[in-house]
Amino acid sequence: MQLQQLVYFVAVAETRHFTRAAERVHVSQPSLSQQIRALEKELGAELLSRARGNVALTDAGEALLPLARRILADTETARVEVQELVQLRRGRVRLGAPPSLCTGLLPEVLRAFHDLHPGIELLIEESGSHDLVRELARGALDLALVVMPLPAASPALTTVELLHEDLVVVSSPGAPAPGSPVRIADLEGRPLVMFRHGYDLRELTVAACRAAGFEPSFTVEGGEMDAVLGFVRAGLGMAVVPSMVAARARDLRVTPLARPGLSRTIALAHRSDVAPPRAARELQKVLLSAQGAAGTAAVRTAGAARPADGRRPAQTASASDSVWSRSGGPGLA
Repeated sequence: MQLQQLVYFVAVAETRHFTRAAERVHVSQPSLSQQIRALEKELGAELLSRARGNVALTDAGEALLPLARRILADTETARVEVQELVQLRRGRVRLGAPPSLCTGLLPEVLRAFHDLHPGIELLIEESGSHDLVRELARGALDLALVVMPLPAASPALTTVELLHEDLVVVSSPGAPAPGSPVRIADLEGRPLVMFRHGYDLRELTVAACRAAGFEPSFTVEGGEMDAVLGFVRAGLGMAVVPSMVAARARDLRVTPLARPGLSRTIALAHRSDVAPPRAARELQKVLLSAQGAAGTAAVRTAGAARPADGRRPAQTASASDSVWSRSGGPGLA
């Protein structure tokens, strides 16, 4: 008895028609009929009653049908499980993330994942949340880190919140120091370095300034994260950046925003109608584990002000330090 013969038998049993069954399993009708006859001969019983224009199951066919379905289902389960094990040895994960998270969150997380699964290829797509949602919708990504809330026109996605992160103001130690903490209104008339269009951070900052009743003034705009930090370092202006990014810019002055300040919520998203590959699910576990180890408090630590010389107060640990001390391993910051 061959598995393919059971596939053909189930197709005929469910369609009650040889020609339609052949079309369903993509073989010619004579080949399908020949295999059904071979199965009947091997079992020593007629499985199908063939009358003109009518196909019905015999008693033997009725007995075989649930068994055949179970065998085929178990075979598919075995195939999927073996494939998933192979995927963990030499699979790939396509992950999208905003550039700020590629700078702050992902390096330690991806290192931890790579240590666990060195054979998995990691493909990273840097873009804003709007673009990443579109890439998820068309199947170009397995997972994406996105800024919540999602765009109104988003496809059906499953999201898991990872962290809530404060935004802070960074400036050159050689530039005049802003007040601490900085109010959004204090940014009026101050030179700002601004990200390119499409950055979630740009939209958030500009919206906050307009809500405070003014249009922000840009000395330089259009840069990526590293370029913006470089322009700030050169004294061209201040910038509003995530606290995780600021925690790594140790040569810049970091000043928190006055309450209620600005913050963003980061979530991990994937399509609801398609289960992520096994390797992507393993990366999801590492991300969620890192989030649990770090916690929001560790991320918020980076919002503490640093003196004008760029050094941290001795009593304030960085977000990265907080994660290591709590978890004993890499975390979110």
